Amino acid sequence: MNMAGIRIRPFLPGDDGALYEAARESIDDVGPWLEWCHPAYTIEESRAWIDHCTAARVAGDEFNFAIVNDEGMMLGGCGLNRLQRAHRVANLGYWVRSSATGHGVATTAVCQLVEFAFSQTNMNRLEIVASTRNAGSQRVAERAGACREVIARERLVVHAEAHDAVQFSFVRSDFRAHVEHGK
Repeated sequence: MNMAGIRIRPFLPGDDGALYEAARESIDDVGPWLEWCHPAYTIEESRAWIDHCTAARVAGDEFNFAIVNDEGMMLGGCGLNRLQRAHRVANLGYWVRSSATGHGVATTAVCQLVEFAFSQTNMNRLEIVASTRNAGSQRVAERAGACREVIARERLVVHAEAHDAVQFSFVRSDFRAHVEHGK
């Protein structure tokens, strides 16, 4: 698979088929961590997600992106949600289709999303919360440069089961220092 030119862009109305295909391929890998990616996932759910993303972006409530390569292949998704405007904090999430894992796709997308957040929004802090059992998501956060902060007990509930979670963060002051020093 060609991983050249990985980029994030807003989801578009015509993305439903590609999103459906990527999600269906990834049920075994993504489903344990993200309940929306389930064995009965439908094209209608893809359409509903894209409609949700468009409305949430217009309202300024969420910023969700497709992860694609130069060939236009849908590699996954990422986004900022659960915005806490008073404290300028957002959750940062991501997933990558099974056939694209292990090639730096998620790390590249997270770095682009962090740049978007700190250049296009007033968010001051971005948080990644990953189950302690989700080693892949933790590796992505670390490779993207997030600061590992704490293990929060029973922080996530996935498939009706409580999970301890590792919390990572990116903060605007670190990003600014990184850019100023050309790193």
